[in-house]
Amino acid sequence: MTRFTAFMFAPLSALLIWSAQAQAAELVASVDRTRLNSGETIELILESNDVTQFGKPDLTPLEPLFEVRGTRQVNQLNTLGGDNRATTRWIVTLLPLQNGSVVIPALKLGDAQSQPITVQVVQSETQENPNKLAPVFIDASLDQTSVYVQAQAILTLRIYHSVSLYDDSSLPPLQIPDARIEQLGESRNYEKDINGVRHGVIEWRYAIYPQHSGELIIPGQIFNAALVEAQPTQDATSPAPKSGKLMRISSKEILLTVKAKPITYPADLPWLPARSLTLSETWNPEPEHVQVGDSLTRSLTVKAEGLASTQLPPLPGTEVSGLRRYPDQPVLGNQNSERGLVGSREDREALVPSRSGSIELPSVEVVWWNTFEDHLEHSSLPARSLQVAANPSLMVDSPAGAPLNTTAESETLWRWKLSSLILACTTLLGFGLWWRARWQPAILRAAQTGPSPRTVLDDLKRACQANDSHATRQALDAWARQQPETLADMAARFVPLSDALDGLNGALYSETGQHWQGEELWRAIRTIPITERVQDPVGDSGLPPLYPK
Repeated sequence: MTRFTAFMFAPLSALLIWSAQAQAAELVASVDRTRLNSGETIELILESNDVTQFGKPDLTPLEPLFEVRGTRQVNQLNTLGGDNRATTRWIVTLLPLQNGSVVIPALKLGDAQSQPITVQVVQSETQENPNKLAPVFIDASLDQTSVYVQAQAILTLRIYHSVSLYDDSSLPPLQIPDARIEQLGESRNYEKDINGVRHGVIEWRYAIYPQHSGELIIPGQIFNAALVEAQPTQDATSPAPKSGKLMRISSKEILLTVKAKPITYPADLPWLPARSLTLSETWNPEPEHVQVGDSLTRSLTVKAEGLASTQLPPLPGTEVSGLRRYPDQPVLGNQNSERGLVGSREDREALVPSRSGSIELPSVEVVWWNTFEDHLEHSSLPARSLQVAANPSLMVDSPAGAPLNTTAESETLWRWKLSSLILACTTLLGFGLWWRARWQPAILRAAQTGPSPRTVLDDLKRACQANDSHATRQALDAWARQQPETLADMAARFVPLSDALDGLNGALYSETGQHWQGEELWRAIRTIPITERVQDPVGDSGLPPLYPK
């Protein structure tokens, strides 16, 4: 029976191993861009992690739609967590043979197959006679001739060369007065056929944001290059450039019309000219089951196509009664796309409910100008309601230093009634004990249980001086329990103590409160009016008065 089981298990194990390898093996396809002009080449990247394949992908399905200009193979070995991961990458240079929407078909490598990719090939303008084209020339173009002030215009610079260039070729940084400039990624290199002549192309893209309305002149850009070898020409009267010859070429100036902000745009709101804009929010944790004293992190994110992150204004904070708010630093980010810059801004804040019940959060709205459709738009998040439940732990054993439950009117009234009753009883009891003590000899007071007020105060001082927010909160609770009234009542009557407690709560609930300084809280504790502190009748010696009165 054992041999039969082993005999059946061996093929099953081999099948499982083969299945795992088949699932792990994959062929991933990507392109360096999805939009190009006719006559330009595109790079198709095929990547495989199957180390058992020693061949190369079958490129036959590309032949009807593309001309394969070349293929390069790159092998990589990456180490991640002690595991070695080998990948093989094939970079295939393709020239589309037709315009419009062209699909790069799925390609196979063994049993793995890539996914198809769609690219857009745009018909380019008619080129000049190749005899009149220089071996190196520069072309500059704008995606639009008219934009609003502070809106995005994309400038594309292309260097065409039918001869090889040395690597020391240079293009100075783009500088335009009265405009802010953002370079969109690194330069791109590809090939383009111009009237049957193959040219190498070096492309730069810039996002330009005019700062004033009127006419903006984009100056000509100068490209310095050195030729590697001579390129024969068909025109005998035009001599071929010599090897190593320095060339200095310049593009033409471009006029950009900058429109002023529309009069229909609200004058009291930030000017946001964008192609598209989205507004979203996230919560951590989700506020479905929130209790008093819980810390919630709300993140509001605005993302605008055609604007930089520095142009996006801060989103309104959650200023609502019943919520303590601790804002965090905004997170800004920029991404490059085929249509320019996409800026994003994320505003995060910690929200701590201070009462139970329903808390209404207002809607959040951003007003912006749609530059694609040329009209005013509003993006908003709807209002929502937070259902906050009472926290049993805070109700049963509420720390005296936490001002979270002191805002409830019913609990405050109940506390005052109980305090009045206890005060009346203790007053009568104290008067009776005093009357009795008048006729009794002096005796030693029974040793108190728990730490003395002086010990508790020393612990609080050490925690404040150490700038430890959590240890300070614990020491503050212990100190507050020995006071004649709650910490919230003392804070309500003594403003410095209230401000110091807000700073401590901010350090406990905010993500950026690790640099809290406890000197302000300790100074407030030491300067509380003497009538609000617990007096130690024993004194430093721990003995009653020698001659009681």
